[in-house]
Amino acid sequence: MPSGRELAYAHLKDTVLSDPSTQGQFVNEQALADEIGVSRTPIREALLLLAAEELVQLVPKRGAYIAPLGGREIGELFEIRTMVECYAARRAVELDAVPLAEMRTQLDEQRGLGEDQAREFIDHDHRFHSALVAAVGNGMLSKTYDGLRARQIRAGVEALFRSAGRRKSVLAEHEAICSALAAGDPEAATAAITEHLNATRRVLQSG
Repeated sequence: MPSGRELAYAHLKDTVLSDPSTQGQFVNEQALADEIGVSRTPIREALLLLAAEELVQLVPKRGAYIAPLGGREIGELFEIRTMVECYAARRAVELDAVPLAEMRTQLDEQRGLGEDQAREFIDHDHRFHSALVAAVGNGMLSKTYDGLRARQIRAGVEALFRSAGRRKSVLAEHEAICSALAAGDPEAATAAITEHLNATRRVLQSG
């Protein structure tokens, strides 16, 4: 059974930090403790862990602050994602290990979601991309990529809110990635991945 700290850490990282509406806000420790059903001590312990990951900022006498994603952070996030995902595409094709069925399953799930299900849409987006990274079979690479999850989901949801047509574009871009991988064409796959990530980055940095 997970400890109070583990519950608080998972809830903060997977729910609170991935919600664009929490950006620029301080964490309400007592409200969070009541919601999860733990005391404030494990909440504070979890916040210390998140501060070490630079996901929150601890401000003396104020608490934990969730800073908005800045331009530099967005740039670095998508630079890392591009490097990892393009490598994964090339390597998966080389190994004949492209997880096409799983990626298409996630894409189909995205197609079936409503306009008010942005978080669910981006959850499937993350699974779409992480399936490709996991297919390489490099545990350290997968762990490194998974460490980007909270920022990746927050950025993805924010992009959907900023651009009304982004959802439709994501579906088309994911289809292009799948088509290139199905054809066993690593050059086309990496080009499709790069364009997909650049498109999201442009939406986020346009304002």
